[in-house]
Amino acid sequence: MSAADLSLALLVIAVATWTIAARGLYPAVIGFIAYGLLLALIWVRLASIDIALTETAVGSGVSGTLLLRAAARHRGKVAIAAPASLTVKIVAALLSAAVSLAVALALLLPPGPAPSLAAAAIADMPRVGLGNPVTAVLVAYRAFDTWLEAVVLLLALVAIWSLARGPSWTGTPVIWGKAAATPPLTLLAQLLAPAGTMIGIYMFWVGADAPGGAFQGGAILAAMWLLPMMARLIRPPPIEDLWLRRSLIAGPAVFLAIGLAGFATADAFLAYPKFYAKPLIILIEAALTLSIAATLTMMVAGPQQESEAP
Repeated sequence: MSAADLSLALLVIAVATWTIAARGLYPAVIGFIAYGLLLALIWVRLASIDIALTETAVGSGVSGTLLLRAAARHRGKVAIAAPASLTVKIVAALLSAAVSLAVALALLLPPGPAPSLAAAAIADMPRVGLGNPVTAVLVAYRAFDTWLEAVVLLLALVAIWSLARGPSWTGTPVIWGKAAATPPLTLLAQLLAPAGTMIGIYMFWVGADAPGGAFQGGAILAAMWLLPMMARLIRPPPIEDLWLRRSLIAGPAVFLAIGLAGFATADAFLAYPKFYAKPLIILIEAALTLSIAATLTMMVAGPQQESEAP
């Protein structure tokens, strides 16, 4: 381990400790975002670029925005819990130390060469025409799990919309309160959103052969959609908007349709015909990118305005 790696590891521990010890909402959220970005650097050092991109876009970006919005909505409403007793602190410390020791032993004293399917996954990649093993695993080898993840993401949005008052889902969310946007935020949205949108599309497009893909590209596109909303340059779409709802279901629906077609074209569910595997996978990734971008955006935007609820 180099001195830079050791410094990065110690910095991650320090930021995690500071985040846990923070007494306010905003300091804790900022610490969480910084912690996620540091984890992304660690994944880069481990040559896991796809995980680093996901951690940056989803772990820190979208999750951090959600937490910031929650902190803003609950400003002055959250009571500080009473300090835990000495017994609880000792038990928590012992359990944390035991887990840390178990993880350290698992890393430092492995039982032998760890079993891996990496070689088999890479060897079978020419069959699906992909150059990125991560995309091959997500969309070919364990496609059913990936489809379920897309459905779960959509169900999470349904749960958020269910928090709105009234019997029907209509109206427009309030993205970030009613205060006017600051000039720096407006300038940032005007400059960054167009370039960031191109980067999001690029991340999706190269995902078949290089680090990237639907989740990374969709998260970046969601951030570039949210930024102009936060700057009051555009409004969130109404929840009942037909094109919005079509965008939300496009990914899971296209994924499922191609999966069912596999019975006729490749004799199995979510199997791809040999000479059309890559075009079909790119089509799935494109639909997933659209759905992920729309879903993450509306999750951050939240439910409808209470004043518009029936």
